[in-house]
Amino acid sequence: MLLSAEKIHACYGAVEVLKGISFDVSAGEIVALIGANGAGKSTTLMAVSGIVPVNSGKIKFNGEPIQALSTQKRVGLGITQVPEGRRIFPQLTVLENLEIGASLRTDKAEIARDMERAFSIFPVLKQRRGQLGGTLSGGEQQMLAVARGLMARPKLLLLDEPSLGLAPKAVAALFEVIREIPKNGIAVLLVEQNAYQALSIAHRAYVLETGTISLQGSSAELRQNPGVKKAYLGG
Repeated sequence: MLLSAEKIHACYGAVEVLKGISFDVSAGEIVALIGANGAGKSTTLMAVSGIVPVNSGKIKFNGEPIQALSTQKRVGLGITQVPEGRRIFPQLTVLENLEIGASLRTDKAEIARDMERAFSIFPVLKQRRGQLGGTLSGGEQQMLAVARGLMARPKLLLLDEPSLGLAPKAVAALFEVIREIPKNGIAVLLVEQNAYQALSIAHRAYVLETGTISLQGSSAELRQNPGVKKAYLGG
């Protein structure tokens, strides 16, 4: 098991946001977290990456506990988060944004190879490599954010609401790329408000409701679940 979380609790001040949730992600797997706004999805990602501290419970990565490690050390282990809202560096070029993604690495030859791989995955970024990030469209900025995350050469990529604010055509293109990421040996933990898109590419999924996991299973099972259909798929 690449990532396992067991009965983790997390709070914002006095408010308990995660109430003892357990989940796991295997290597080469896409796992989705779906649920309404405020359910705790983004907090779950931030607990894994170390941005939000865990009050109790265990998080293990490759079998080793990580809840006491800093975010930077978790990145060094192979955990990279692409935050909600893209948060690229708008005054830096596409190329400079990608170079920042590899800032903790020293393997220059491999960085160059990964740069070319990113450009092969996102050809539009190669065309705009010298363009300022802030001048890209919303969909292109999201592609840049994902590519920057991949430049860290993660073992686990945490994606927080990648479809947020994008046009349907851009969403479809982005999710086709995300579907392909595990073929490079990278696991994906995906938080996504668009449950239909998330369940179309994920192998498994968990449904969060007010800080607890109410359902889990294969994406195929959850797509057929009457409660999921009614609450998240418009069925």
